[in-house]
Amino acid sequence: MGFNFISLLFLPLLSVFILSGSEQAFASDNTLLVNTNHRNSTAAGGLSSLRGKKQRSGCNLFQGRWVFDASYPLYDTSSCPFIDGEFNCGKRPDKQFLKYSWQPASCSIPRFDGAAFLRRWRGKRVMFVGDSLSLNMWESLGCMIHASVPNAKYTFLKRTPLSTITFQEYGVTLYLYRTPYIVDISREKAGRVLNLGAIEGGANAWKNMDVLVFNSWHWWTHKGNSQGWDYIRDGSSLMRDMNRLDAFYKGLSTWGRWVDQNVDTTKTKVFFQGISPTHYEGREWNEPRKSCTGQMQPLGGSNYPSGQPASAGVVSKVLGAMKTRVYLLDITTLSQLRKDAHPSTFGGDGGNDCSHWCLPGLPDTWNQLLYAALSM
Repeated sequence: MGFNFISLLFLPLLSVFILSGSEQAFASDNTLLVNTNHRNSTAAGGLSSLRGKKQRSGCNLFQGRWVFDASYPLYDTSSCPFIDGEFNCGKRPDKQFLKYSWQPASCSIPRFDGAAFLRRWRGKRVMFVGDSLSLNMWESLGCMIHASVPNAKYTFLKRTPLSTITFQEYGVTLYLYRTPYIVDISREKAGRVLNLGAIEGGANAWKNMDVLVFNSWHWWTHKGNSQGWDYIRDGSSLMRDMNRLDAFYKGLSTWGRWVDQNVDTTKTKVFFQGISPTHYEGREWNEPRKSCTGQMQPLGGSNYPSGQPASAGVVSKVLGAMKTRVYLLDITTLSQLRKDAHPSTFGGDGGNDCSHWCLPGLPDTWNQLLYAALSM
C-alpha cells in the first residue's frame, strides 16, 4: 500500500503557537489583517486540549499565510557558529524579512524548543541527505538548538561529503550527507555519468539513523558548466541528456526502492524535504521584470500565482508509489510566498542568489514543521 502525506499529514501535532505583541497577516486581497487575540499555552496543555478539535477540523499545516511576528527571528546571525557565508544576510540593510512566522489557516504550530528537542532525542542521530538546500536546513536546525541551549558543549566538523554537529551533553548528532542527485555519479570511460538506477555511493552512511530527511531537485536543472555530469545512464542506455523531469522521476524512484528495501520505519523516521523554489522569474508572481532582488516582504494570501512546480508532482508520484511511510514536509507553497527571504546580492558568495535562503529565515520554519512531526 502506498502513502501520500501531502496535505493532512501532521493532524495530531497541534499546540498553541506562542506569540508576543500583535500579529499581522495579509488577506487574500493583500490587505493587512491584525490579530491580537492569541493566548499563551504550555506545550503539553495546548497539545492535549487541541488535538481532537484540530483533527475534526481537517487542518493542513502547509496551507496558510505569513504573519508579522515581533518575537522573530529565533536567533541572531552573529551568535550562531554554523552559518555559511552564502546564507549569512547580516549585510542586508532591511530587517523586516526576519519578522515573519508561518500561520496555518485554521490551527497553529508549536514554537521550537531546542532544549526539549535535545531531551526527546537524547543519544539519537538525525541526518539530512541532499544538496545545498539540505545544508541550508541542517545549519538552521543547528542554530535553532544552539540558541535554546547556548552554553551546551558542541563539536562542529564540516567535511565532504559528511559533516556533523554534535551536542555532546545530550549525545545528539545532526549529520549532513551531501549528494545533490541522491543517485550515483560514477566515473566511466565516457566521463562523469549520472546513473539513474544506482544508489550505492553513500547509502551505507544513511543506514541506522533515527531520523532521515532527504532532499533533491535543485541540481537536476543545471546545464552547461554548472552541470554535475557528462552523460546520463538509464539502464543500458548512455545518453548526453534527457528530459530533466523524467530523469528526476527515475532517479527518485530508485531512491524510493532503496528506502523500501533498507529502512525499518519502526526504528527510523523518514522525511522528504519537499521542493524548495527559486525566485529568479518575477512573472511567476506577476512582476515580470523583477527577481528576488530588492524584495522586502512576502506575497500576501495563501496561493502562489503560478502554482506549484512540476517537480513537486514528481515527488508526490514517487512517494505515493512507495511501500514505506515517508512524511512529506510540503514546504513548496509556503516557500514560494517568501520571495523576500533569499540572500540575493547580500550572501557571502556574491552574485544574485534567489535559490538559497537567509539564516535566520525560512529554513527555520521548515525545521519547526519537522519539530512538530517528530513530536508525534
